[in-house]
Amino acid sequence: MAVVEEFDQQYGRAPVSACPACTVVPAAERIAALRAERAGRIVLSLPQASGAETISTVETALLEVPGVRSARVNLTQKRVSVEAMGVTAADLVAVLEGLGQEAHELDPGLLSATETDRQGRELLMRLGVAFFSMMNVMLLSVAVWSGAEDATRDLFHWISGAIALPTVIFAGQPFFKSAWASLKQGKLGMDVPISLALILASSISVYETWMSGRHAYFDAAVMLAFFLLLGRYLDHRTRAIARSAAEELAALEVPRAIVLVDGQEVETLIAAVVPGDLVLVRPGARMPVDGVVVSGASELDRSLLTGESLPVTAGEGTVVSAGEVNLTGPLTVRVTAAGKESSLHRMADLVAVAEGAKTRYTSLADRAASAYSPLVHILSFSAFGYWMWATGGDLRYAINISAAVLIITCPCALGLAVPAVITSASGRLFRKGLLIKHGTALERLAEVDTVVFDKTGTLTLGVPEPVALADQPREAVAVAAALAAGSSHPLARALAEGARALGIAPAEVADLREVPGQGIEGLWEGARVRLGRADWCGAEPLPQTATYLALGGATHAFAFTDRPRPGAAEAVSALQKAGMTVELLSGDAEAPVRELAERLGIPHWRAGVLPAEKAARVAELSQAGRVLMVGDGLNDTAALAAAHVSISPASALDAARVASDIVLLGQDIAPIADAVRIGRQSARRMVENFAISGGYNIVAVPLALVGMATPLAAALAMSLSSITVSLNAMRLK
Repeated sequence: MAVVEEFDQQYGRAPVSACPACTVVPAAERIAALRAERAGRIVLSLPQASGAETISTVETALLEVPGVRSARVNLTQKRVSVEAMGVTAADLVAVLEGLGQEAHELDPGLLSATETDRQGRELLMRLGVAFFSMMNVMLLSVAVWSGAEDATRDLFHWISGAIALPTVIFAGQPFFKSAWASLKQGKLGMDVPISLALILASSISVYETWMSGRHAYFDAAVMLAFFLLLGRYLDHRTRAIARSAAEELAALEVPRAIVLVDGQEVETLIAAVVPGDLVLVRPGARMPVDGVVVSGASELDRSLLTGESLPVTAGEGTVVSAGEVNLTGPLTVRVTAAGKESSLHRMADLVAVAEGAKTRYTSLADRAASAYSPLVHILSFSAFGYWMWATGGDLRYAINISAAVLIITCPCALGLAVPAVITSASGRLFRKGLLIKHGTALERLAEVDTVVFDKTGTLTLGVPEPVALADQPREAVAVAAALAAGSSHPLARALAEGARALGIAPAEVADLREVPGQGIEGLWEGARVRLGRADWCGAEPLPQTATYLALGGATHAFAFTDRPRPGAAEAVSALQKAGMTVELLSGDAEAPVRELAERLGIPHWRAGVLPAEKAARVAELSQAGRVLMVGDGLNDTAALAAAHVSISPASALDAARVASDIVLLGQDIAPIADAVRIGRQSARRMVENFAISGGYNIVAVPLALVGMATPLAAALAMSLSSITVSLNAMRLK
């Protein structure tokens, strides 16, 4: 109950009271509390932000807005965080768009995980301490190497130890904790030899210093800690980018909703909306929640969820989902799910971190590392025993060689061989607008030789485009453009845009009125004119997508075709140049499918294909090769699941996104060709990293076993192998 009360108090809802007289809370109290939420932090995404001048330009412009207290631009994350009172996100977006800076509101509540990266900050802090100590210890070591003797040398060693020992204890915590957890489970994880190497290098150095020895390896211990932390931090940051991508996608949901409280409209954060609330969705607004329409009539644009542009009629009892756009009339919706429980947020949750899945190479690396870790200890103890016998009991010499073997055989390079490539490739694909859901997708992309595309919503935007508008009477186009300007319907918007492109100015039409589910009407030269459905305008419907104009006793039909996605032709051409067969399968009629295939240069296409036939065709192609399926609709789900690897746009149906391995975030489809190329490069880099790791051990281990490598040289060699593997993986960038 305490949790419920805390939630209620936080969002302005009164807690349940035992007093009957207190159970009724005045609506004004809740309204005041909800309105208070509007004052606070607003976060905007700046996708086109670049260069230092963006910081001053954006911050200066926002600080000039009355009510804005502070504005801070994060150029790395391409965001601006604003503290304001009585200012809406729409106000700030309008200011930035006036500067030519694209901006979108983000939900700060859904970005908390991205911004509170405690593990990353801790690794960075330990890395900084290790670097500072390493530089100072190396300076002292240079003095020793330059010829310092006896008391001077011992003094430098003691000073080095005073710096290095606390550093190793502090900086080595991530490895020590992981090693201890592994040992408690009866396993020898990869951090066990790392921890032993740090402890041995430090212990030997203390012993050598105590005995006034010529060599101490404090520099090796600190250097080992620094390079290990560097590799771990870089790996963590790359993985964090992949994780934050899903959070960014979720944060693009509508952050506020208009809640009806005792008939009054109150704008509130989506986090405060709970099932059972009534939400008002105005025409042109995106649906902020999942729910059921309780009053109102309108049409819904579900292109974000299905990829199809044709709207559907909505009325009482219609089930709606977050992300849909209300087109023509106000709707009152009873909430069934909101925020993190909404369908739009669940779509973002489908995007799993790429390194979470096991690839063939990851499994190979895991098996090799699990076998290699015990072997490291066996080699180290064997070297210790042999040199104790060979030197007649020289403990110092035997421990030095044992520590060198333990350090030089550290399986860090082997452990980084695959994750370094996957995280590097994932980051590169994310920057191109592709989110990898499964780590095996990279491996499977490298094997693709055939690509199958769906049409509507995949190779096309699902956005209508008027056909032969210039052939229509200019007077009819002008009247239609005037009527279309008063509607948010996709066909109306496309018609108005087409008239504007032809340079046809809208006619003077008065008394505009939109009829939900039918169209829009008005008065032109004293006569009633209508634009909308065929039966409403008294027209004979065409066998294709069209809208109709009733004008002066006559009717005019405006036909539409689907607009190709940006980059569709480039993607098809690049895939064909890479030696892949491209095929188009669509459930649409033959004419539009043929037209699109010819337009994009796809020689193999089929129209009128049923869902089962799509899956069967993909299975047939899979018998002779490896198929990449790209689709977005419910009819593509079986084919996506049957393909060797699959990609769906972010606008795809939920079922299609579940079945796919990769999500395409933007409208541009050209990155699909890049994904195949990067997949092939990733496979090569993994094999190369295994070769580097294996070659390093073949050369380095024998040198350490015969006593030709000191602990310092071993630390340098181990660090060099790990850095080489990481740099080879970063070549993908």
